[in-house]
Amino acid sequence: MQFVDTEFARRTESAEEIPQVRYAQLYQKLRPEIGAAYEQICGGHMVFAGLGSPIGRAIALGFDGKVFATDLDRVEEFYRSRGAPAQVDVCPLNDLSLLELLKQRGYAIWELNQVLYRKLDDMGTNNFGLRNAHIRPGKPEEAELFADVVVRSFFPDGNAPENIREALTALFRMESALPFIAEMDGRCVSCGAGLIIPEHRIFALFGAGTLPEFRRRGLQTAILQTRMAAAASAGCEYAVIVTQGGTTSQRNAERLGFRVAYSKATMAKTFAENGTAHRDSAVSHCT
Repeated sequence: MQFVDTEFARRTESAEEIPQVRYAQLYQKLRPEIGAAYEQICGGHMVFAGLGSPIGRAIALGFDGKVFATDLDRVEEFYRSRGAPAQVDVCPLNDLSLLELLKQRGYAIWELNQVLYRKLDDMGTNNFGLRNAHIRPGKPEEAELFADVVVRSFFPDGNAPENIREALTALFRMESALPFIAEMDGRCVSCGAGLIIPEHRIFALFGAGTLPEFRRRGLQTAILQTRMAAAASAGCEYAVIVTQGGTTSQRNAERLGFRVAYSKATMAKTFAENGTAHRDSAVSHCT
């Protein structure tokens, strides 16, 4: 079993850091009016992908040493100047100076999550499909269909956040993204995606959902295995999933050999003139 030290945690944190950077880069081209931006800071990145977006936090700060007050000043100005709350991810392997600064400045815990990992050396290229389902890579022209399935999986009453569909369709224009679709009787009923992060040999799993009437048929397990096999073939060493604790997502991942590396918190500070912080697990995490 992999010992989770600072070096390994830096790799696993890239599973949320790099997808957000890729989103910002993509939005700069597709939606310049929203002012998407990203900057390197303290060994990680801070990302803004538009007001109200489920994407946009400071991640992986403090893995290369102490975080200073001037660094947090930069983070706060980055978000304040864009009318957004500051959100910073903290895990047990960050330099402790980061957490101390956040406490001193009145940051509150916005969200708690589990980071799980699995080595991919045994995945091979097996076909993990089900007898009554066909699993295949998603096509660019199916971006809206993919988004519709994931959104309806999480928000069957139609109350989805405004920007979530856009974030999901953008996956199909993102370099190194692997979206997959499961069909039953010619109908797309389940989806899942991930991003290859070659610099860390990590595969980030996220953007998954199954329509309510097709659950408990093994579709998400098969899609997850298919994605991991594709990632292994592409040279990734580990797959990483970030879930909320005690969820079906965590249980399903552990059944497939994932192990909890650590718990992490998103700390948030809302400035008086800004709105509230917002995230949505349908995009941010595997589900």
